[in-house]
Amino acid sequence: MTQRVLIAGGTGMIGQALTVALRADGWEVHTLTRQADRATSDSQTHAWQPGAPLDLDALGGFAAIVNLAGSSISRMPWTAQRRADILDSRIAATTTLVDAMARATQRPKTFVSGSAVGFYGSRGDEILTEQSTHGDGFLADVCRAWEDAAFAAPKGVRVAVIRTGLVVAPRGALAPLRLLTRLFVAGPLAGGRAWWPWVSLHDEVRAIVHLLNSRLSGPVNVVGPTEATSRTVMRTLASAMKRPFWLPAPGWAIRLLLGRAGNELLLASQRVRPTALEADGFVFTSPTVDLAIAEAIA
Repeated sequence: MTQRVLIAGGTGMIGQALTVALRADGWEVHTLTRQADRATSDSQTHAWQPGAPLDLDALGGFAAIVNLAGSSISRMPWTAQRRADILDSRIAATTTLVDAMARATQRPKTFVSGSAVGFYGSRGDEILTEQSTHGDGFLADVCRAWEDAAFAAPKGVRVAVIRTGLVVAPRGALAPLRLLTRLFVAGPLAGGRAWWPWVSLHDEVRAIVHLLNSRLSGPVNVVGPTEATSRTVMRTLASAMKRPFWLPAPGWAIRLLLGRAGNELLLASQRVRPTALEADGFVFTSPTVDLAIAEAIA
């Protein structure tokens, strides 16, 4: 019997790639959208409004739900309104899905919900695993609240939260770094010593599919198995794009221009290991950032 999965945030970069992969694996994929016209034109796309009741039984029931919904953190500056949107969009979406599961006659067996390595805050050279504590900062607080909302899923639903790093893909967080490189202004950021946890888009999707078929639960770091500093990432990107790597950007300038967003997105150091995934038998197809970047800009 074909298994049915519901994806919230299925129209985003990761959600679109995940939809393709799951359908290729034989899943019947349904997505949630806030665009009513898109829902009416596709029987497997359903309108919803985070914060408003969602009836899973009316949609036919699902074996699993994947939650990727949330306002982008890469839109800057992080004004007070933007910070509120980043937090509220994630909590509203997750709480809506959890409440829907609690009311459903046929509850899903698995709930895979988004999070990020921002959970750990900036920790220098400290090695971070799923057992590491919650860090400090705006993103750390957002991730903690986001995860708490997911872990409120009803009894009997296996919950895995994916703490994702920088997804190396043509779009998404890599796009502004590619633009800087294309404009010949790539270089080390604040000395380039910060650890940047990364993962290829292909492995990000494969990890989510793995979790749907696994028994693994709790927090799961979805980052590549080979550590890389921001200097390594930027230098590799410049080399792949045949551009120079020469113009350093001091930390004070990044903080001045981008404020809190620059400090937490570009200057934070997070030496994260994919301990749970690897212990569960997951094997990365892009084990180094060089391979991930080559794949992304091919």
